[in-house]
Amino acid sequence: MSDIHHPGRRSVLTAGLASAAALGGSWLLTGCAGAEAAPVLPAAAAKGAPDRGGTLRIARPPASDAETLDPASSLSAYEYLGALYNRLVRVAANGEPAPDLAESWEPDAKARTWTFRLRKGVAFHDGRAFTSADAAYTLRHILDKATASPQAAVLAPLIDPAKLGTPDAHTLVVPLKTPNAEFPSLLTHYNCYVIPDGSAKSIGRTGIGTGPFKLESFAPAGPGRVTAYTDHWAGRPVLDAIAFYSVADMSARSNALLAGQVDLLSQTNLDFATARVVAASDRATIARVKNAQWYVLPMLTTEKPFTDVRVRQAMKLAYDPEHVVQVALQGAGTAGWDNPVPPSDPAYISAHPKHDPEKAKYLLKKAGHEGLAMDLYTSSYDPLFTPMALAYQDSAKRAGIRIKVKTASADSYYTQIWMKKPLMATYWFTGRPVDQLFTQIFRSGSSYNETAWSDKDFDAVLDRARAELDDTKRRELYGEAQTLVIEKGGAMTPMFADRLVGISRKVRGYAEHGFEFDYLGIGLKGA
Repeated sequence: MSDIHHPGRRSVLTAGLASAAALGGSWLLTGCAGAEAAPVLPAAAAKGAPDRGGTLRIARPPASDAETLDPASSLSAYEYLGALYNRLVRVAANGEPAPDLAESWEPDAKARTWTFRLRKGVAFHDGRAFTSADAAYTLRHILDKATASPQAAVLAPLIDPAKLGTPDAHTLVVPLKTPNAEFPSLLTHYNCYVIPDGSAKSIGRTGIGTGPFKLESFAPAGPGRVTAYTDHWAGRPVLDAIAFYSVADMSARSNALLAGQVDLLSQTNLDFATARVVAASDRATIARVKNAQWYVLPMLTTEKPFTDVRVRQAMKLAYDPEHVVQVALQGAGTAGWDNPVPPSDPAYISAHPKHDPEKAKYLLKKAGHEGLAMDLYTSSYDPLFTPMALAYQDSAKRAGIRIKVKTASADSYYTQIWMKKPLMATYWFTGRPVDQLFTQIFRSGSSYNETAWSDKDFDAVLDRARAELDDTKRRELYGEAQTLVIEKGGAMTPMFADRLVGISRKVRGYAEHGFEFDYLGIGLKGA
């Protein structure tokens, strides 16, 4: 799912949102109405330099009342985290680890101990100097069971918090339990933003970090505001402030954008019809982020019939990913072919079994499930869930598989359906380094392993890849891991979708990768 959003109490933008009827029912239009007359969607955000100052207004999906600014345990406040904090290591636009609060890092000869050289002259928003003690404390906080950090499952098998070393104020030494040549990439996750030493009890409210903005106000599941931190180590951000609003659903967020009440829709992948309406308006347009989200139909491998690998293989061979891309995305994306690693990743392999409904029928017959009938759960939580499910239903019937698409409530989808029903629809943001992706979502026992797949061969290949210092050999091992996921795993990945982001025509400097953008450079024209 998705870098998990758990909708709870709904809040709406107050001033006039209910009367903003610019979309009305038109956001439900399909792409069938005159493709020739439809506006061409922009390939990227508007170019040009923004003006200094101004307030960027962001509409977010609703969040839980338990929403927190503690990066280690946060499950929804992504826009706040990117504004308020920095990590030791970030992900560059090319997908590679890049310096953030750590200027450099190096392993020992066996990739068993990593030494990070930390940036000097960095201050937290309360004026305290950033040191190695803060970096070590951040890792211990993530690993603390009381924190319940999703990233703990990734880091705990590697790090003994008692053995972290801080030989001086700007050096962090991390001894690992087992070698890992990809370790710095695991620190790029959004749960790894650095917090001040000793701040665990207050950080969820104060948001004190080293980021380009400091917290002015925050209400869980409600509005908030951050203002420019003029002493930021990388320079003052272009904007004066960012205002956040929690807006109930996609149509309400889109209407607010078209009415000029907000400037950017975050965590919202517009459906193609809505994107056309937005792109044709005078106030707003679309920024297209290529292959930004990967969509999944997880099969729960602990539930029949998906305990049988032959059934899982048949479900994958039965449908045509190219058909799903055309129907669900109208071509605004790339076929996934059941490989969760995006084509832009250096470790990506293109080899995969071909669409073969006859072989799917054969496998189902051998497994005793000829004419298989299954419920496939979806919801309006994401606008592409149902089109993807219907496209799969249509394609898989050629193999004699009868799919019944069931729509569940968006509010309870990730508490009542996800990881509970044998077959469902979900999505994740791309941008994870490959080891992070495999460890968090596919490794045996991970709390985010949404198919509950457990495969000793896969885990062993992942361990070998981590310990391999030769880049070419390590990439080959990650290729083997992809093959195992494709051939034996429980996750069908029909497509990578271009994320269609609604933004004001005033926005400049919007360049997203993963689900983050450049907080220092983004701004407004005519601010």
